[in-house]
Amino acid sequence: MAERISIGIGHQSMVTNTVAGGIVLEKLGLIEKYLPTDGDYADAEYDIVFRDYDSGPPITNQMMAGNLEFGVMGDYPLIVNGASFQATGRNETRFIAVTGYNRQGTGNGIVVPVASDVYSLEELAGKRISTPVGSAAWGMTLKALRDAGLDGDIAIIDQSPPVGVANIAGNRIDAHADFGPWSEVMEFRGTGRKIFDGSEAGVPTFHGIVVRKDFADRYPEVVDAVLQATLEAQRWIEEDPMRAATQLSEWTGVAKEVLYLYLGEGGISTMDATIKPEWVEALEYDHALLQEERSIPDLDFDAWVDDSFVRRAYEASGLDYAAELERMVTPIAGNPDLKPAQIWFADEGIVEYDSVAEMVTAFRDADGEGREVYTTYVYDHHSGIKMFGKASFLSETPDGEVAAFMKRADSEAYIADNGGRMIALSASDEEALAMND
Repeated sequence: MAERISIGIGHQSMVTNTVAGGIVLEKLGLIEKYLPTDGDYADAEYDIVFRDYDSGPPITNQMMAGNLEFGVMGDYPLIVNGASFQATGRNETRFIAVTGYNRQGTGNGIVVPVASDVYSLEELAGKRISTPVGSAAWGMTLKALRDAGLDGDIAIIDQSPPVGVANIAGNRIDAHADFGPWSEVMEFRGTGRKIFDGSEAGVPTFHGIVVRKDFADRYPEVVDAVLQATLEAQRWIEEDPMRAATQLSEWTGVAKEVLYLYLGEGGISTMDATIKPEWVEALEYDHALLQEERSIPDLDFDAWVDDSFVRRAYEASGLDYAAELERMVTPIAGNPDLKPAQIWFADEGIVEYDSVAEMVTAFRDADGEGREVYTTYVYDHHSGIKMFGKASFLSETPDGEVAAFMKRADSEAYIADNGGRMIALSASDEEALAMND
């Protein structure tokens, strides 16, 4: 009788860093291409099931119940997964690959309602901030408040991403901290404004894949197949980010403009499956914080982290694991290899500009002509982080140079040093800005 092998994958389609390990595999049917069909698997029948969740903890619960073999989740939920399994003394998981990362921690962010008069973390003192407790955004928030000397001065409330986003839109919460792409969703919708970027906390953010050890021990070739498929999904995204953003938007409901901000050139997410030493170091920091705040069990990292599967997947795919392990994408001020601004036109696609000032002029011309623009992109002048043009603070010097900033205070400081004024992206908003000055 043929053996039936169940491959249950818990993933989060709304979380951009996880898509290469979940929704892309499902929609493109990639795992089926790599599953073994000879030797011990000659008569095997495969039952591949994808289950979509809003966060990582339910995935861990389903894995512990034996209903899922694989889980795709963020750094903090990964830690809880590994520690929770080890604590049972019966079965364990293995951390086997990364699906996407941001070295600086961008993707996590703290947002206030767009009409709020709060522009900095310090101005939240005495107010409330919601966040999914136990998530990477929660960890970022705790570290940010401690670093700023605000620990205990701001009330933290547990809220899921959809609830937090709705409360920001309805002005029912002072601030909401979340993981990618929720901060940018709020910015794109015009309901929220980022006051703190995860990069300021100094801890990387990434998502990865865990597998139940009993399954990996019994079917190692199947685990290899899942990771080969993940590598192909990452390449599919990198080969044509606009196609990927558009397709993923249809599959997930996340705006394509938000997805391109993550997946496009110079974007927030890097598709790289290697388990870098920096990720293990960050996970160890996360674990210490989780033990302090939530008393989670110990975790034997030497046993839990297993890069043997992803190394084999790279080799089978003709890719150089060692070279990719050494490569680290980190945004820097000026981003010398990138054009400083982009417009995504409905009829022409992405157009790049040699300066932010040129992009502003082109946008206003298109606006005046009634030409449809999906969105604009710029890079923060100080950090090099990519962001929406409409969500940035633009400073124009007397000679017509324009610099984009994530924070109003940085824009104002630039004007104080260089002269000039703050401008708006569109001509109509420019008039409103002038009237408020």
